[in-house]
Amino acid sequence: MNTDSLCRPSDIVSPSIVVESELTDFDADQRLLAMNGISLVIFTSVGCAACRFAREQLPWFDLAVDRLCWIDAGNNGGVVERYRVFHLPALFVVRDGEFFGALQSRLTCAALNEAVGQALSRQAEELP
Repeated sequence: MNTDSLCRPSDIVSPSIVVESELTDFDADQRLLAMNGISLVIFTSVGCAACRFAREQLPWFDLAVDRLCWIDAGNNGGVVERYRVFHLPALFVVRDGEFFGALQSRLTCAALNEAVGQALSRQAEELP
């Protein structure tokens, strides 16, 4: 068993509450169109502190979504451009292949669930 600097086991991976996927320029559209249920699409970057927080904490939140779809903004410029990502982390809601837009929310469970609910009340659009 390996431990980190705080003597926590680092080679034991606990399952998160929701399914997580990594999307890229090459598969994001196809996979989002094929996924059933609610997907929270999150653009992040390794140099962003808020993005690191999101990556660490969001999988453990009891979110009203079926999956988290992560996109590395630094390596996937095409999808970043199509979604018009200007700040990170950037969050979007997709349900059953339909786009419900961007979320403006604090990164807390309650705030994100409220924002997802508000997004789903909007008129759906095609994926960008």
